[in-house]
Amino acid sequence: DVGIVNAKEMIDYHSLEPDLRELCENLVFNKTLDATDQMLERTSYERAVIDAKKKGLAPPKKPRGPMPNLPRLQFPCDSMELPEANEPPLPPYAAARNHVPNPYKNSSVAHPKIQAIRDKSSLPAEKRALIDYQQPSDAYPAEFPYFVRGRDSLREYITKLFTTKIAIYDGAMGTMIQNYSKRNKLEEEEYRGERFKEWSCNVKGNNDMLSITQPQIIAGIYKQYLEEGESDMIGTNTFSSTTIAMGDYEMEPYAYELNYEGARLAREVCDEVTAKDPTRPRFVVGALGPTNRTASISPSVEDPAARNVTFDELVESYFEQVVGLVDGGCDILMVETIFDTLNAKAALYAVGEFLEMSGLDIPLFVSGTLVDQSGRTLSGQTGEAFYASIRHSKPMAVGINCALGTKQMTPFIERMSKAAECFVLAYSNAGLPNVMGGYDDTPEDMAEQYKAFFENGYVNFVGGCCGSTPPHIKAIRDMAAKYSPRPLPKKTRPKMWLSGLEDMKVEDQHNHLGLPFLNVGERCNIAGSMKFKKLMMAGDYESAMDIAKKQVEDGAHVIDINVDDGLLDGLAAMQKFVKIAVTDPEVSKVPFMLDASKFEIVLAGLKWCQGKCIVNSISLKVGEELFIEHATLLRKHGAAVVVMAFDEKGQAATEEDKVRICKRSYDILVEKVHFPPEDIIFDPNVLTIGTGLEEHNNYGVDFINATKKIKEQCPYVKISGGISNLSFGFRGVMKIRESIHAVFLHHAILEAGMDVGIVNAKEMIDYHSLEPDLRELCENLVFNKTLDATDQMLERTSYERAVIDAKKKGLAPPKKPRGP
Repeated sequence: DVGIVNAKEMIDYHSLEPDLRELCENLVFNKTLDATDQMLERTSYERAVIDAKKKGLAPPKKPRGPMPNLPRLQFPCDSMELPEANEPPLPPYAAARNHVPNPYKNSSVAHPKIQAIRDKSSLPAEKRALIDYQQPSDAYPAEFPYFVRGRDSLREYITKLFTTKIAIYDGAMGTMIQNYSKRNKLEEEEYRGERFKEWSCNVKGNNDMLSITQPQIIAGIYKQYLEEGESDMIGTNTFSSTTIAMGDYEMEPYAYELNYEGARLAREVCDEVTAKDPTRPRFVVGALGPTNRTASISPSVEDPAARNVTFDELVESYFEQVVGLVDGGCDILMVETIFDTLNAKAALYAVGEFLEMSGLDIPLFVSGTLVDQSGRTLSGQTGEAFYASIRHSKPMAVGINCALGTKQMTPFIERMSKAAECFVLAYSNAGLPNVMGGYDDTPEDMAEQYKAFFENGYVNFVGGCCGSTPPHIKAIRDMAAKYSPRPLPKKTRPKMWLSGLEDMKVEDQHNHLGLPFLNVGERCNIAGSMKFKKLMMAGDYESAMDIAKKQVEDGAHVIDINVDDGLLDGLAAMQKFVKIAVTDPEVSKVPFMLDASKFEIVLAGLKWCQGKCIVNSISLKVGEELFIEHATLLRKHGAAVVVMAFDEKGQAATEEDKVRICKRSYDILVEKVHFPPEDIIFDPNVLTIGTGLEEHNNYGVDFINATKKIKEQCPYVKISGGISNLSFGFRGVMKIRESIHAVFLHHAILEAGMDVGIVNAKEMIDYHSLEPDLRELCENLVFNKTLDATDQMLERTSYERAVIDAKKKGLAPPKKPRGP
């Protein structure tokens, strides 16, 4: 009713400028995340208007402000009815797609790389043949809940288990070993055992080696979790059993044996407990920890490009671990406690290589670690970005473990539950660490806090991490038994889901002009920016990062990185740029497009990116065999891909050739490579118009028409292009070039379905703000409407150039040409 105001200055609501009123509405009602930033920008403009008026100068250019989001063109695939999800998304391997039971006859898995690891292992000779675990097909009845190895598909069994009840994992191995050492002697001597009595360095604390030197302790802990905790699955004592992590104890040669023994002990105990009650089969989860190194984070404050491990080194280390775990009899593989997603991607790549070489279907679980209440991993990703980065591996279950107590983990599990297309798991700590490094949550505390997970249907599989013990797991199990598991989410239209430090679904994006379009920033491209080229040639990466940051500020959703130049070592430059960029949160919050003419350069860059990137580009010009090889590698790395409309005969210029080559590429990618169609971006070649050559006049029309046909014939793909190519004949006059781009993009996006473009976001012009006569000239040129369209645009270009020159010299502008 009442307010203390300056009545003279009050403004009628309806008299406000519409754009300013919208800014005020957004700010007052907190409608948008950038409401404050946009109002500050407008405030700076209004202040500049006042200053210009005082000085008798022309007013500055008004900021664009928020634009209404325009609707995306719909295609038949957008309204296609999808079946209900009856299992998590399947990996591309034939055994998984066809639900082929794992025969558990590892002696028949004789791929040379796998056999080489066995042959060089430290495992005693008498155990080397003990790697088969198949059971007689009639060991137990042939229906759920019974399970027989070699007869039943574990993938099918887990789906039934996780949709029937909330399944139970085990708790902390380290906590149990510490508890054992409080009651029994477990010092350096016990860690070494007889076999390592004369070892060259201290090994106390190397809990994984107890599987070899004190197997009765580890087997006893496994059994406690299975019997007292009533776990359905137990994790192997192999958290640090990689050659990399074992380097701390000079035990790299024992990696295979550590994994074999850790899994074999778990296998034996699970089988013993299952035999007592076959209606509750128990399973071995092979645990792959994060290692003690980070591929995304520099160990040096002075050098952001420094790393203490490479992607390929991680892959080799994890591959050996997988071989040992499988030979030891594990049922499931879990990449866990992920604090650096790039390490996890290396582990997942190794798992994928093993599954491809072995021909086996082994279910995969993935669990990340959010280090604090920011809800981010140590390497900076949100939970959703982490999931987007690893979802290409098609895990059966994904979730979060460690670092947080159950209560602190709740909001992040809720978000993961909303994001994940597969089952969701969680195993939290028993609270946060106390001042002594211990954990205070009792079994009752932990079970009560998990209640929120169960009541809201967030999870399918739960357990405990640091500080948890069999009594904790039993209490959690008793609480979980009262609730139903999380149902698998309904299938939705496939979308390209990219990530940097944050995630992004391409189909949900609108750019700063309100167009349903992904702006890919062109300024970190040597061909797109002379300034960037000079900085890269000078090795000034720090200043080059400023260009990347500015693009994000100016509206780029994705940063294109291209360092192609004959005088530059492209392989080294790409890797160094990416390694520095991923450590800068203002740059790496958005996804990257890795762009190079040589495939080995983009592949090298990809191995330093923790997020889900776009690779630009591959094409059929190298032949179908190499095209398939390139695409397969990118699928394994989880990258989206730009596919150029080239084939063995050359570049597609006509509408017919663009459609033909893209359709052929699509069929190969989807049917032969099993590449996700939503991760395919076709570039049907934006070619230069207005060159004076008649055969070039229809290039804009051909691109727009081809775009629509490709989208109709190739469901879920995106269409992209290098927009600056279109107006190359008018270089030097940015107003003309960006006006041509505005007209082209307006029609290509809204009328044909173009989704993506490499652009300079800052210079983009709204179609409706173009001067009417200039817009008509652009329409005539882009759509080849008149015979003299090029000549008239050249005349207008000369005029705009003369205006620029006159302004520089302080002269009056020249007379504007009449135009059409």
